Amino acid sequence: MNTAKVCRETGFIMPAEWESHEAIWLAWPYDPTTFPDRIPKVEATYVQIIKEIHENEVVNLFVIDGSTKKKVLTMLNDASINLDRVNIWVYDYADVWFRDYGPIFVKNPQHELVMIHWDFNSWGDKYETLLKDKEIPEVINRELKLTCFKPGIVLEGGSIDVNGKGTLLTTEQCLLNSNRNPDLKKIGIEQYLKDYLGVTHIIWLKRGILGDDTDGHIDDLARFVNPTTVVCAFEDNSEDADYDALKENYDLLVDSVDQDGEPLKIVKLPMPKVESDDGFRLPASYTNFYIGNSKVLVPVFDHPNDERALAILQELFPTRKVVGICCKDLVYGFGTIHCISQQQPISV
Repeated sequence: MNTAKVCRETGFIMPAEWESHEAIWLAWPYDPTTFPDRIPKVEATYVQIIKEIHENEVVNLFVIDGSTKKKVLTMLNDASINLDRVNIWVYDYADVWFRDYGPIFVKNPQHELVMIHWDFNSWGDKYETLLKDKEIPEVINRELKLTCFKPGIVLEGGSIDVNGKGTLLTTEQCLLNSNRNPDLKKIGIEQYLKDYLGVTHIIWLKRGILGDDTDGHIDDLARFVNPTTVVCAFEDNSEDADYDALKENYDLLVDSVDQDGEPLKIVKLPMPKVESDDGFRLPASYTNFYIGNSKVLVPVFDHPNDERALAILQELFPTRKVVGICCKDLVYGFGTIHCISQQQPISV
């Protein structure tokens, strides 16, 4: 069976993130290598995220073992979280970056849900111990029992963003990197995106921010907030290390159009500058937000630009409450809210 043809010709498309969700998928943090000296602080961040989101979408939460499950349930209960809204999955996963190794869900006009299981090679074989997380979609589908397509190429969820109408954002630094799919050229990558995600138009930005070990994931750079509007990370200080890359991406977006050839509205989001205790630049960005059913969870960093970023996003999401989640500890793992989450759209 030509699964690409089946997916494409039956009208399946990746929904925009603001479309209705059935659930959010997360994996509980436990590895001190990822979050040195700050696991309890990151756990507290997770509790806050779950508390904010669980009222309007089910939380599917992976935990590493039975003792962790017991601890997590106690923490969630102490935070007055309705445990009927949280499903715990006990499995031996490696790390928390669900956006990248988890499944991507697509729907057809009849709202039938299909799972896409892309290959995951830990961002270009950077972290061998994390490779086992490539099996997570299969673990999930033992329960969901959805039709599952396997394109057979490497792709991480954080490397793409869609408007649900046919347009996809990505970067050349990531998808065209020789450490992902060295035998594929741009035209080949585009065909896979069109075949399996239902998109018809692809906007290629260039490169990502300093400290990003994913090779330029789009969710730290630019995100659709509605079918015709993109928020774009922008650095005002021309002396900053991220200035040139972000300005280049912004200029490309200003000249871009959607799937119908119409210009896009581009809104600048300021950048926070966040460094580790030893002065290493961390990949902090306000575009790494999660669009839930009733709330938009936005990473903030105790930075002067926090309030400005929240105000911009609140204006762009008038029907949702924009909530800042302090992620100055979470970002030590080189990602924040969008990186750790994956949405499951509502099905039939």
